[in-house]
This record gives sequence, structure tokens and C-alpha cells, in this order.
Amino acid sequence: MSLATNPKNDDKTIVREYFNETGFDRWRRIYGNGQVNTVQLDIRTGHQKTIDTVLTWLDADQNLSGLSICDAGCGVGSLSIPLAQRGARVYASDISDKMVGEAQTRAIATLKQRDNPSFMAQDLEALSGKYHTVICLDVLIHYPDDKSADMIAHLSSLAESRLILSFAPKTTAYSLLKKVGDFFPGPSKATRAYLHREADVVAALERNGWTVKRNAMTKTRFYFSRLLEVTRS
Repeated sequence: MSLATNPKNDDKTIVREYFNETGFDRWRRIYGNGQVNTVQLDIRTGHQKTIDTVLTWLDADQNLSGLSICDAGCGVGSLSIPLAQRGARVYASDISDKMVGEAQTRAIATLKQRDNPSFMAQDLEALSGKYHTVICLDVLIHYPDDKSADMIAHLSSLAESRLILSFAPKTTAYSLLKKVGDFFPGPSKATRAYLHREADVVAALERNGWTVKRNAMTKTRFYFSRLLEVTRS
């Protein structure tokens, strides 16, 4: 059976199996405080900078208490937990059962309660409901161009007032790094990685009624993430 027709080779299945199996321990370490190698530490630093930027933006608005936020692709709760600490009502999900379990464990240890954040294992396409703010960080990298626009439209349908997302920008330099294997070191250690042109992402957002309010770029040696906050036009 060809790659195109084998359901075990579609991106969603690959991502789910990776983060439930070989990738789980690796990324749990990266998103934690334990000992990691130089590359993993670099990625940890970059990812945390993206988290910190989002929290700085939301803190500046001074309206987090009681705000409903969907953390789509929550990983181990790196964003969900500090949002709950700030008083937001957080609904978090991830495609990986193991990631969700780890996030719940960390949330209980940090917050000493179980009802906020509310965690669920499901893929982005299955998300439903309405939230003041939808946040989706470092997830679009798992979606090729022909699916990313549909995912942006779906996330837009969940967000009432604001959408925050990040993506790996497609530039000549980053495309070359990815091509030679430096962008995500260790071909056996990661899922497929897709870069996206910022113009295409912005156009998809604008088609769904959004206007860019804030933007930022996080760049380390091995981590590149363009962050956009959009609000209703």
C-alpha cells in the first residue's frame, strides 16, 4: 500500500503515535526541568520564550480572570497551567493521551486542584465549543499547506474574540536548514515538519475575519516560531 493511501502514514496518525510512543519521553524532558542535551535545551529555551511572549500579551490586557481559553495542542501544560494560575478558565487538549496525562499530573502538582485546567485527549479537528480566546502553539508545523488553511478556519470557528497561533515560517534560510537536516536534528526523532509562508497564514486568517494585532518572532539555533495574535475585524 502506498504512503498516500496507507492510513497509518497520514500526518495525524504519525503525530499521535509519535507523541504516545518514542517522542513522549523526549518532549516531556524538553518541556520539563530535567537534564537534556544541547539541542534539546535550545528547543526548550525557544519554546519557553514563545510561552512567555503569549503570557506577556495576555497579562497586558488585564482581563484574564474568568476568561475562557482553549489551549489547542496543550502538550504537557506549559501554557495551560500558568493561564489557570492567573484565573483564566482553561480548556486544554492534545492529540496524545500521554501528553494529556503528563499535563494533568503537572497541573495537579502545581495548582493542587483538578477542575482547572480541564484536559482532554483529542485532535484539533474534533474540538468544539466557543471560547473567548483560542491559542494554538507549535502545532501548525504538523500540517501541510493544503490542510493548514482548513485548520485555521476550524480554530477560527471556536474563537469569539481572539486567536493566537504560532508557526515555523517558510523562508529561504529556514527551508535550507530544514532540507539539510539542521532544523530538526535527528531524522528518527521527529515527525514531519512543515514550514508556512507568513503571507499565506495571514491571508487565511483574514479570510476568517481576523486582523493582526500583535506579532513576535522567537529564534534560537534550532527553534524558529512566528507568533501572531489576531482579533475580530
